[in-house]
Amino acid sequence: MDGRVLLAPPLIPMTLFRLMVAAALLIVAVPSVRAQLADPQDIRAGAELFRQKGDCQACHGWAGDGQKMNNEMPDGANLRETKLDRNDLITTIKCGRPGSGMPAFDKFAYGDGRCYGLKQADLKARGLTVSDPASPLIQREIDNLADFLFAKVIGKGPVTRASCIEYWSADIDLCKSLPN
Repeated sequence: MDGRVLLAPPLIPMTLFRLMVAAALLIVAVPSVRAQLADPQDIRAGAELFRQKGDCQACHGWAGDGQKMNNEMPDGANLRETKLDRNDLITTIKCGRPGSGMPAFDKFAYGDGRCYGLKQADLKARGLTVSDPASPLIQREIDNLADFLFAKVIGKGPVTRASCIEYWSADIDLCKSLPN
């Protein structure tokens, strides 16, 4: 060595490094970008599925915070704090969680091994069951439900009066007790 200090690596490794950093940033940003780009109509449709057809609020609570509305229903996860990415959330909605109260909303989930590579016989052999959903959902509905959850629930922190009013489309008594 002649005593000179190199301040930067050679050009090719630096270019490769920059590409790797850009790829990592894209991987991290894609789920939140999808939620930001979701069509408002799809988000509204997802909210309706959460409230009505899927009846998700019965276990997860109207705010998705795990404060269920019906004590006869299983305890649902706090979706406001979930660490699931979009793909894992969709898989959970489709396939449920065998052995827990989370139903499989894909009506063929364990008929052909599409969920976790398991069929109904595999679940039975392991002593596991999967709850039946209020109503099965098709792929588009599952996507809309995920759009709603990422746009309005996941990572949004504690529920506020404003989010309560938005959810119920009115300033009901329940909303009046929440912080602004």
